[in-house]
Amino acid sequence: MQNDLLGTLAGSSAPRSTSLARRIAALSTAVTLACMAGHADAADVIRSASGTFGQTQWQAQSMIVGTQSTATSAGGGNPAYFAPMPKYSGVVTLIMDYGAAGSFICSGTLLPDRRSILTAAHCVTDAALANPIKTTAYFYAGSNPDTIPAISPDATAIDIGMYFVNSAYTGEVIDQNDVAVLRLASDAPAFAASYDLYTDELTGADYNIAGYGARSNGGGNVGANLGAGRLRQGDNSYDFRMGDADFTGGWELIFGLPTEQIGYSYLADFDNGLAANDASCNVAGDPFFGLSGPKYCDLGRGLMEVSSAPGDSGGPQFIDGKIASVTSYGLTFGSFYGDIDDKRNDTFGEFNGFVPVFVHADFIRYAMSVPEPGSLALLGLGLIGIGLSGRRKRS
Repeated sequence: MQNDLLGTLAGSSAPRSTSLARRIAALSTAVTLACMAGHADAADVIRSASGTFGQTQWQAQSMIVGTQSTATSAGGGNPAYFAPMPKYSGVVTLIMDYGAAGSFICSGTLLPDRRSILTAAHCVTDAALANPIKTTAYFYAGSNPDTIPAISPDATAIDIGMYFVNSAYTGEVIDQNDVAVLRLASDAPAFAASYDLYTDELTGADYNIAGYGARSNGGGNVGANLGAGRLRQGDNSYDFRMGDADFTGGWELIFGLPTEQIGYSYLADFDNGLAANDASCNVAGDPFFGLSGPKYCDLGRGLMEVSSAPGDSGGPQFIDGKIASVTSYGLTFGSFYGDIDDKRNDTFGEFNGFVPVFVHADFIRYAMSVPEPGSLALLGLGLIGIGLSGRRKRS
C-alpha cells in the first residue's frame, strides 16, 4: 500500500526513441494495487500501472484540483471551485468499508430512478475481489461548501443494497468498462438532484466535473495535499479518445492493451495556458502516435480549468446538466510531454481518463430496471398464484 496522496513517477526527461522496434522491445509494464491517502478518515481506492516504452515512461492511476487553490474558504480557497446547491446535491460521497483493509472514498452520481448511483467499477471491485463489506452514500445539500458529508450530521446516509459491475471490466487501470451502478437500500432524499445520461460523442466537448477528491492550496502547481471529502467542481474539455481514427495504434503498443479495452477511453489534459505544458498538443506532435498535431492544441479554460484527483473516482462529468462520463484514472508521460514536475500527482501537463456514458447506456439502464430482491420474491409468489389459478380453471 502506498500512503502518500500524490503518487510518484520514476521517470526521465531524456529524448524519446524514434525507433518503433526499440520501443516495442523495451516495453515493460508493472501493475500494482495501491491506495492513496485522501481525507484522514478515508482514502481513494486506487490501482496504479506504470511502464516504459523505449525511453517513453508513463504512469496511470485509477482515481478536484483547480488551477488555483481548492482549499477551504477559511484557508483561502478560491470560491470559484465551490459546488453550489441544489445543482450538485445529487453528487454523493461513497465510503466503502473493506474491513481490515480500511475504508475508502469515491464519488458517485444519482440517476433518474432515484435509487441508483453511477460510479467507477474500481471503487467496488478489481474484477477479482468481491464487493466491499459495506458501502454508504452520503447526500448533502446545505450551504457550507466545506462540509464533509461522510462525517456531518447534516448529511443523509443511505447504505448500498445491490452492486452492478460492468461484466466487461477487467480490473486494469485503463479500461473503458470501468463503470458500476450501485442500488440504494431506499430512495434518495427529496432534496437530491438526479441526472439523465448524455449519449452523444465527446471529443472536443467542454464539460463540468464534480467530486469529493483531494485538493491542493497550490492548484496545478502542486502545493500541499489538503485531503479529500469536500465537494468541488470545475471545467475542462475532452481532447480525444484513444481509439480516435487519427491514431496509428500507439496507445495499444505503449500500454500493451487491446483497442477493444481502451479505444473508448477519453483523455483531457490539465492546461495552465502555456504551450510548454499542453500535454495533448505535445503528444499530438509526436509522429509515433499518428495524430494531426495542431487540432489537438488548446491552452485550457483559464481559472476554471481543473483536474480530477484521488477521491474523485466514479464522479461525473456533466454536459448540459447530464452525465457524460465517469472519472476513471489519471495519466502522465512525464516532463518531456509537458508534466511540470515529472510526477503523477494531478499537476499541469497531466491527463485525466474518463469512461463515456454513451458506450454503457444500455448497461446503466438495465441496472436501474432490475427489481429489488424483495420485489423479485413477491413477483415470484404472484406468478405462482397466477399458475395455480390457471390450473383450477382448466380443471
